[in-house]
Parts: sequence; structure tokens; C-alpha cells
Amino acid sequence: MDKPAIVIVTYKRQDLLAGLLASLELSTIAPWRVVVVDNENSAQTADLMQAFSARADELWGRTEPDAEGGTHRAVYVPMTENTGGSGGFSMGVKRAFELGAQWFWVMDDDVAIEPEGLERLDRWTAQADVIQGCRYDFDGGPFYWQYHFWEGLGIYNPLAKSTFEDGQPKPMNVMCFEGALFSRKVVETCGLPDPRFFIYWDDAVYGYVASRHVRTILVPDFVLRRCREVKNVSVGSVRQLNSTSDMTRYYILRNRGYIARYLREYGDYNRFAFGLGTAATFAKELIRIAAVDRGSLVSGTKRLIAGWKDARKIYRDPTWKPMEPLA
Repeated sequence: MDKPAIVIVTYKRQDLLAGLLASLELSTIAPWRVVVVDNENSAQTADLMQAFSARADELWGRTEPDAEGGTHRAVYVPMTENTGGSGGFSMGVKRAFELGAQWFWVMDDDVAIEPEGLERLDRWTAQADVIQGCRYDFDGGPFYWQYHFWEGLGIYNPLAKSTFEDGQPKPMNVMCFEGALFSRKVVETCGLPDPRFFIYWDDAVYGYVASRHVRTILVPDFVLRRCREVKNVSVGSVRQLNSTSDMTRYYILRNRGYIARYLREYGDYNRFAFGLGTAATFAKELIRIAAVDRGSLVSGTKRLIAGWKDARKIYRDPTWKPMEPLA
């Protein structure tokens, strides 16, 4: 794999970030760059990165100069404000792209990589430009991820099969920024991940856009471990409904405005079907409040309604444009 950059977004979770960085040091393939975007702009994180940079250079050695003349493998990017996961990944991919990275392996700070994770992904890079590996959940079991997007409804397909046939990859039309690997061609063709989402749906839409231009696959290899325990309830034998917050609920509904805009760009928007998808999303969040979060239906519903109203503003915004290609 030519010039792989690991892009990490962190915010006020130095203990988790330290665990992730420690796991990177065990990688069987040395990353060309490790770009860490710090949405907190914390002195503690800066110190953590300085120490990691020294260890990385000692472990793997420095590289040939990048596009800006740098030879250190670790790149620290402090943000002046919290831009959310969406803004963080957009900035992290941008920095890695500017430096000359050819592949981008993106992840949050609450995971750890398997030592062979990058090596396992590398074997698929000749077959696709977007590769999503499997993950272990925090309890050690496999984590089920809804890798198929119902374009008409604008929601994840909850019925997508969890099994692989004969170890072969499966086509997908979304990404998850918890472990997606994609090529420079994706960034050149689709532009940067859209920072306007702030949180939620940004990776799904980026994967959807990429799937319209390149081959995108889910592979059976386990490459990451989730390290943060999240309250959940089981839905069937492999699926689960995870806890979330009222803030996230707002963005889950608000960002459907962006989903609709991107679907329109590619001719996949159907007003009636998308409305059904929004209703299903609203209902799912009410179930999550009652069954998982045990929170206030009043406050949760208010945030959902606020998000739905702001989604309509985004959909009607005459100045809105998709992210521009960088080729």
C-alpha cells in the first residue's frame, strides 16, 4: 500500500486516544502518516502526540519528505473550535491529502487497531477504492454494521445480511468513519468529507457518493476493536440499538436535509419515499429513548422536531452546493 495515512479525530478523550496510539505501534505495516485532529485543542493531547511522534520515528524511522518537506510520521492538527466528527474528518483527510497520502484509514479515538489490520486491508486495495473491514465490539464479539443504504428511504437497511459467503467481500454503498479505508482517487473524485454535518450521517453520505464513482466493498477481515462500552439493547441475534443523546438526535434529523440534497444530486430522491424514511427515523429515536436511554420523551421529541425543521431549511437553501472534487 502506497503512503497510507491513518486519520484520527479526538475530543476530550486522551485516555482512549493513548490506547489507540499504543495499538498503532504494534501495526505490522508502518503507516506513512498518523494525522490526529484535536477538536479540543488541548495541551494534554499535544503532549501525547509529541511523545507518540518520537516513538513512531524511533520505531519506524522517518520518511522521505512529504509535499511540505516534513519527514515525521505523526502530524498533530489542533482546531480552534470543536467542528464535530464531520469537521474533524474533513480536516484530517485534507491535511493528509495535502501532504501526499495515497490511502486514508479513518477512525475515532475510541477504537484500537488489530496489529494486522492495515495488512489485512492492503490485500484488497487492488480490487476496490473503498474498503471497510469488520470490527470487534467492546465485549469481544463481532460488531454488526448496516452496510447497505436504502436510497429511496434515505436510511440504513436493517435487513442487510451479517454473513459472508466463502470469505468473499460484499458490495456496500455507505462508509463508516470507524475504520473505512479509501484511496486518493475517492478524494479527488468526490471531494473532502462534508464538514457541515457536524456529527452523524456524514460517513454514510460520503460512502454513498463514492459508490457512484468507484467500487466500494465490505470485507470479512477484522481490523479494529471498539474500546468504549455503550449501553444498548439487542435486536435479534446480531443487531443492537445503541444509546445516544438528545444532541445527537437533533443531528440525526437535521442532517436528513443534507442526505436529501445529495440524493437529488444523483437522481435518487423521491419525496414520498424519503418522507417515509424520515418518519421511520423519528419513530426509531422514540423507541431508543424509551428502550435504551430511558430519558425524557418530552426533551427528546423537542430535539427531534427542531432537527426536522432545520432539515427542511437545508433542503430549501438555494445556495447549497455539494462538496467539490479535488482532482
